[in-house]
Amino acid sequence: MRLMSTAFAEGEIIPTEYTCDGADVSPPLELEGLPEGTRSLVLIMDDPDAPGGSWDHWVAFDIPVTTAIREDVGSIGVGGRNSWGRTGYGGPCPPSGVHRYVFRVYALSGDLGLQEGATKAEVIAAMEALLLGEGRLIGRYGR
Repeated sequence: MRLMSTAFAEGEIIPTEYTCDGADVSPPLELEGLPEGTRSLVLIMDDPDAPGGSWDHWVAFDIPVTTAIREDVGSIGVGGRNSWGRTGYGGPCPPSGVHRYVFRVYALSGDLGLQEGATKAEVIAAMEALLLGEGRLIGRYGR
């Protein structure tokens, strides 16, 4: 599975419009090579370089199968809780320095059926037996 964006390539700087310093809208994402039998998707974006450990910027699950997630998507699938304690996208906003932002899309053989606001840990635990594939894209942003 391959995850890409027309806004930035692997390892490149994420444009300001997708960050807290800009419009703070989600970037467009494209998927290739979804495994046969894919019935739903999970999307997780986090910052492994955050000072207090990984910071969850976006958690969404039970997303209908698609090969494109549009820019500024708003709500997609069922919203999980990010590290700000809310659902939805929260763009890169590092306190200082350049951080990596890891976007992951997981292909699953079924829905998770969790309640809105589930945490990343709850989503990851629930999807374990349903996982068919994963695509990853890393962008960078600094202040």
